[in-house]
Amino acid sequence: MQAPSIGGVQIPRGNGAMIRLPRGASLADFADKISANPASLVQVVFTQLGEMVTATQSCPEETLQLLGTELGWEVRIVTPEEEDAELLARFDLEFDAEEEDETTLVVRPPVVTVMGHVDHGKTKLLDAIRSTDVVRGEAGGITQQIGAYQVRTEVDGTERTITFVDTPGHEAFTAMRARGAQVTDIVILVVAADDGVMPQTIEALNHAQAAHVPIVVAVNKVDKEDANPAKVRQQLTEFGLVAEEYGGDTMFVDVSAKARLGLDALLEAVVLTADASLDLRANAGRHAEGVAIEAHLDRGRGPVATVLIQRGTLHVSDSIVAGEAFGRVRAMLDEKGKPVTEAGPSRPVQVLGFTSVPGAGDNLLVVPEDRVARQIAEQRQARERYAELAKSRGRMTLEDVLERIKQGELNELNLILKGDGSGSVEALEDALVQIDVGEEGEVGLRIIGRGVGAVTENDINLAKASDAVVIGFNVRPEGKARELAEREKVDVRYYSVIYQAIDEVEAALKGMLKPEYEEVQLGTAEVREVFRVPRIGNVAGSLVRSGSIVRNSKARLIRDGAVVADNLTVDSLRRFKDDVREVLEGYECGIGLGSFNDIKVDDVVETFELREKPRS
Repeated sequence: MQAPSIGGVQIPRGNGAMIRLPRGASLADFADKISANPASLVQVVFTQLGEMVTATQSCPEETLQLLGTELGWEVRIVTPEEEDAELLARFDLEFDAEEEDETTLVVRPPVVTVMGHVDHGKTKLLDAIRSTDVVRGEAGGITQQIGAYQVRTEVDGTERTITFVDTPGHEAFTAMRARGAQVTDIVILVVAADDGVMPQTIEALNHAQAAHVPIVVAVNKVDKEDANPAKVRQQLTEFGLVAEEYGGDTMFVDVSAKARLGLDALLEAVVLTADASLDLRANAGRHAEGVAIEAHLDRGRGPVATVLIQRGTLHVSDSIVAGEAFGRVRAMLDEKGKPVTEAGPSRPVQVLGFTSVPGAGDNLLVVPEDRVARQIAEQRQARERYAELAKSRGRMTLEDVLERIKQGELNELNLILKGDGSGSVEALEDALVQIDVGEEGEVGLRIIGRGVGAVTENDINLAKASDAVVIGFNVRPEGKARELAEREKVDVRYYSVIYQAIDEVEAALKGMLKPEYEEVQLGTAEVREVFRVPRIGNVAGSLVRSGSIVRNSKARLIRDGAVVADNLTVDSLRRFKDDVREVLEGYECGIGLGSFNDIKVDDVVETFELREKPRS
C-alpha cells in the first residue's frame, strides 16, 4: 500500500511494522528494507527532518528512528552481538555452545582468576605458585596486562591441572578485571592479613559475584607480625563470604607468597571447590572456540594473542578469526614459551599467525578455510567503521552552529592511544574517559585513534591533522616517527605506569578549562564629604578604613549596608591636589567614580579585583 505523498514523493507506509537495521546504516539500506527509492528518503529527510544526508552516508540511530516514525515504521537498531550472530549464521557457524552429547564431554581444568586490592600480593602469589618471577618485569610493581598460566598439583593422590588468569590490580583496569571474571570458573580473592578489606577488594568481589562464580579467599602475608587473618574473615562476612569454620561455604586459606606457606592448601581448595560446585566438562572434539585474553604486536613474530580455549581443540594450521583479526595458526606456545601442536579446553596458549592484533576479550573461532575467516573479519571491520562514522557525524543544524559560535568554541583534547597490549589500551581509555574535569560540556576528551604496537608515522600524521596528543603506553616510536613528531611539533608522551598517564591527562584537561575567577577585596573607604567639581561631577572626600584604594580598580557603593551601585571604576584618586595611584589605610583622599554622581555622606566605597582561582 502506497503512502500519501510526503514532500511530493510516494513512499510505502509501515503502519507500525518493525524493520531491523545495523548500526551505521544508510538511507539506501533503509530504502532496501521497505522497497522504496533511496532518493525519495533523501528528500523526506531534508524536507521533514531538516537534515542534509546522502543516500549512501552512514546515519546516526536517531535519524533512522525519526525517519521510521515519520513513515510509520518501527526501526530497531541491531546490537553488535546480534550482528555477529547473523554474520556467523551466514557461514553456518555458531559461537555459542549447543546442547552437547554427554558422551562427547571430557573433564577440563578449572580456570581461576586472581583478584584483589593493589599491592596485596596477587602477582607474588602466582609467582610463588609458578616458581617464576613476573613482578620484576612489571613497571612500578603493578601488573599491567592479563597473562594466563597452567600449574599442576596433586590432590588425593591424583595430579590435577589448574589454569590461572592473572588480572591487573590497579582500579583503572576495572574493565579488564570484569572480563577476567567472565571467562573464569573460580575466583581467588587475595586479601592481605595486615591491611584487611580495602576498596579494590570490594570492587573485585563485586565483579566475581556479578559473574556468579565460586570464590576462594587467600589470606596473604600471614607471616607478618601485624597479620590478623581472623579480622579478614570477620570483615568479609559483611559481604556474604562466610568461612567454613564459621558455618559458611567459602573456603579461606592462610598463605604467605613470600615465605611460600599454604600454597598446596590453596590449590587443593581450588580443586575441591571446583569438584563440589561446578560441572567442568567440555567437548574437545569440535572446532575450537575461545577468547583472546591479551594481544600485542611483537617486532619479530608479528601479532601475538594469548588465547584461552573454552571448547574444542585448537590445532596448528587451523584457520581462525577473532573480532576483526583473522589468520592461520602458524605456531602455538605454552606459558613457558615451548611450542605445542594442539590446545584443548581450558588451555591457555600464545597464538602466532594473525594478520592483525585482535582486541582483548574478542571471541576466537575456528572456521573451515582462510577465505571464510577473511570475509568474516572484513565484514566486522566494515560494520565497526560504519558505526563509528555514524557516531561521529551526529546531527548538527545551523542553529547549533550559531549557538556554539555565540557561546565560544568548545575546548576539546584529542588523544591517540598506543599500547603494548589491547587490554592495556582498553583499560587506559576506560580510565581517561572517566576523568572528572568540571561541568558537562565545559571541556571534552576525544580519543580519535587507538592501537597496539609502536608509535608510527601514521599516528604522527593523524595527530598533526587533528591537533591531537599521542600517548604511548609501554611502547616507543617506530622508525622515523620520533623525527617526524619533532619536526611537526606533535606532542608525544610515553608512560610505563598508568598512574602517570591519568594524572598528566587530567592536568592537561583542567588546564583547558575556562578560568574561574573569585573576587578579592582591596579596600574600603568611608565618605566624609561630597565635593562638586565642574566638568567632573561629584567627588567623594573619603577616609580609607581598610586595605587600600587603588586607581582604576573596580568599585561598588554601599549605603546603609545595601549595594547602591555596582560595576563602578575608580576613575580618579587624589591626595589634596596631587593625583596618586594608591592611598593606604588611615589616609584621606578624593575618589571620583566617573559619571556616577549619586554619592552621599556616610556611604562606603568598596574596591575589589577578580583573580583567577586555581582548579582543584
